[in-house]
Amino acid sequence: MKSYDIVVIGGGPGGYVAAIKAAKLGKKVALVEAKDLGGTCLNRGCIPSKTLLHQGEIIEKIKQAKEWGIETGAVTLSLPKMLARKNEIIQKLRAGIHFLLKQGKIDVYFGYGEIERDRSVKIKMKETAEIVSVRTENMIVATGTEPTIPPVPGLAEAVVDTSDTIFELDSIPQSIVIIGGGVIGVEIACIFSSLQVDVTIVEMGKRILPQEDEEAAKVLAKALAAKGVHLLTNTKVTAVLQGDKQKVEIETSTGDRDWLEGERILLAVGRTPNLSVVKELGLGMAGPFLKVDDQMRTSDPSIYAIGDVIGGWQLAHVASAEGLVAAANASGKVEIINRQVIPRCIYTQPEIASVGLTEQEAKEKGYSYKVVKVDLRANGKAMALGETTGFVKMIADPNYGEILGVTMVGPHVTEMIGEPAAFIHLEGTVDELKAMIHPHPTVSEALYEAAASWLGQGVHQP
Repeated sequence: MKSYDIVVIGGGPGGYVAAIKAAKLGKKVALVEAKDLGGTCLNRGCIPSKTLLHQGEIIEKIKQAKEWGIETGAVTLSLPKMLARKNEIIQKLRAGIHFLLKQGKIDVYFGYGEIERDRSVKIKMKETAEIVSVRTENMIVATGTEPTIPPVPGLAEAVVDTSDTIFELDSIPQSIVIIGGGVIGVEIACIFSSLQVDVTIVEMGKRILPQEDEEAAKVLAKALAAKGVHLLTNTKVTAVLQGDKQKVEIETSTGDRDWLEGERILLAVGRTPNLSVVKELGLGMAGPFLKVDDQMRTSDPSIYAIGDVIGGWQLAHVASAEGLVAAANASGKVEIINRQVIPRCIYTQPEIASVGLTEQEAKEKGYSYKVVKVDLRANGKAMALGETTGFVKMIADPNYGEILGVTMVGPHVTEMIGEPAAFIHLEGTVDELKAMIHPHPTVSEALYEAAASWLGQGVHQP
């Protein structure tokens, strides 16, 4: 039986990063992956969706360009070509991970791993079904999640898509009903609406994006409605009926019932942790997720857990950060995770990016704060781009001016959120942000304007 210092189970953005980190710290490392390197993010989530979202954005820009004197013939769409580009990008990134693991002399086992009580790892190899066992001193569990399938009557018998399957369609549907108005649901709604699909979102809560800033959610809801997306909030799905066109029974908060028809149905109501690898160990739990401390250690000191399997913000960059911490601690060092500064990005049109506290969180936690909001309507770069929908909202402590949170809505804000994240990480103040010279013309100038406005020194904003 082969022995390792550390075995990482799961090759997603948390797992493969942890394996590389541990190898760089001089440890003998093995990585076990059941499907494809890169995990859900690379193969079925972040990268496929962002690739298609960008293609959708190009389609929208072509339509908008007519207003600017740029006219083309009729736009034709080739879904096979669009998906081929998506697959090409996935293959390139997957090959890059293979190279990095090989460079780090990390043994990769493609199969399903399970931790035994004697702390060995049993692996059922993917290709041969052969059982291979390895020994290790420490393990890092990075097995991620799978789409949640709610117990709705008729759902088990219906043909439905999840975020894991929706990008493998062989044709563009005429209509789609998306169950769930969270991040996954709204991003996929943007993709399909740009492909001229009739899109309906059914959300049980009172608004879409319930974890994000309410004003940001309202701006996006208005933008989606303008694209022709039907938004049904305070509405739950009570049944699904399979047929030529699938039917979804809905019930509003007032008890009214109705049926929606859709060529496709997408489930986007959350994800459930994959715990089969530790099912026999009786590890401590935090609800449905594995419980860990700030060193990413589970109730068993030789087993660490990272990524979606531990809950919290289920984001690829969070999993990677957790992987680095877990690998360091499993290698004998002492590091802790910093969860105070986690950028959150939603790649819709317009984009939404936030970091730190939202206004609602600041209120609920009893913070003393002052908030300002600067609209992008007067921003020169936003006007040039034809994308003036959005704002920058800044929340800061009124006594010292320390920045507590920033929410941005508009073009390219997911690229700009790193600046306020750095300020919050360094306990920076509004005065310090205002003192920075921002390039002109840029959308990022709105950050300066927000800081100046917060101080009562706005030039272009009151």
